[in-house]
Amino acid sequence: MSTTAASTSKTIHVPGIGPVELTVEEQGDGPPFLVLHGGAGPQSVAPLARLLAEKDHNRVLTPTHPGFGGTPRPDELHSVAGLAALYGALLEDCGLEDVTVIGNSVGGWIAAELALLGSSRLSGIVLLDAVGIEVPGHPVANVSGLSVPQIQALSFHDPTPFLVDPATIPDAQRAVMAANGETLAVYAGATAMADPTLLGRLGGIAIPTLVLWGASDQIVEPAYGETYARAIPGARFEVLPATGHMPQMETPDLVLEAISDMD
Repeated sequence: MSTTAASTSKTIHVPGIGPVELTVEEQGDGPPFLVLHGGAGPQSVAPLARLLAEKDHNRVLTPTHPGFGGTPRPDELHSVAGLAALYGALLEDCGLEDVTVIGNSVGGWIAAELALLGSSRLSGIVLLDAVGIEVPGHPVANVSGLSVPQIQALSFHDPTPFLVDPATIPDAQRAVMAANGETLAVYAGATAMADPTLLGRLGGIAIPTLVLWGASDQIVEPAYGETYARAIPGARFEVLPATGHMPQMETPDLVLEAISDMD
């Protein structure tokens, strides 16, 4: 099956925040998935979204967090909790039910906060090397000030297929990357990438949860992921071999296989 991705702009009215212009890529027409990217931007989850849409005729929504990719961010939207409220409103706006939310890195943090809102529209969440909690002895790596190759070395089991020569990056793309980093700092904090209250609140998640972690993740170690999973009632924790911080890019087939076993 082949699918066609369509990017649309929606104005979503978020309680307590106001109207938010949101760019969403949609593809497929079956069981719904909401895929949330991390600091690497929407392109980091695009291949997984395509595979999901091709598998079992799934309908896949992939929003761009406002402020990423050159999109506007209203001043009132400045936290992960605000993003969770935005995506809860998006599901309401689209009238979707039985939605599985997949989030990588800060996208996983957003997914956890979305699950904590208690929406009946969600059927489960999948956390891919999520950040957001504080784990003594296992801090989230501080990548501020590191070069692109240095970040890639921490992010992948084998960075070779993903290596980018910084000298070949166009100025326009450099500007977008810089804006992405600034936006991420607004939402998640410049260095901590965590909410000290989140770990204690995760026990309130009442839907099936799958926590997948790259065995070679040097941004957040597997021990961090184990702590995440233990805090969520009934969560399943699985370590993916030969995988770093972005399983959806490095080993997408393993991610799809694990998701198919959720039922």
